[in-house]
Amino acid sequence: MTVYQFDESNIRWHTIEGFDHLSYFIYEVDEINKGVDLLFKFSANQKIALHRHKAAYRTLVVQGELRIYRANGELKEIRPVGSYVATEAGGEPHREGGGDQDVVVFFSNRNVADVIYEILDDDLQPIATFGLPEFKALLEAQST
Repeated sequence: MTVYQFDESNIRWHTIEGFDHLSYFIYEVDEINKGVDLLFKFSANQKIALHRHKAAYRTLVVQGELRIYRANGELKEIRPVGSYVATEAGGEPHREGGGDQDVVVFFSNRNVADVIYEILDDDLQPIATFGLPEFKALLEAQST
C-alpha cells in the first residue's frame, strides 16, 4: 500500500506567544454561521495548554497521530491519521499533542455561542478564552 505524506508546503504556520508546541493556520471565521475552520499542528511528543472545548467541533487527523491527555497527564486516547470525530460542546479538560511526529489536525468549530476554547491553569481555573473575535483577529494578522 502506498503511504502518502501531507504536503504542508503551501501553509504558512503561525504561533501565539505563550502557547508552546502549537501552530495554526486559519481558513475561515464565519461570523454569520458561527464557525471557525482551521488547522492545528501539535509538536511531536509534546502537550499543549490545558483547555476545554466550549463549542461543538469536528476533527480530521491529516498527519501523524493525535494524542489526548486528561488533566492529570494520563493518556486518554490516540487518534491515528484519518480519524474523524464529531463532538458536542463541553467534555473534560484535556491537553493534546503529537505522537512520534508532529500531528496536523483539521478543526471545524461550529455553533459558537461565545467561547470556542477555554484555556485553563493546572487548578482548572480559566486563564484565557478564544472565541470568534479572537480568531477573526488572528485571521486578519495571518494575512499580513
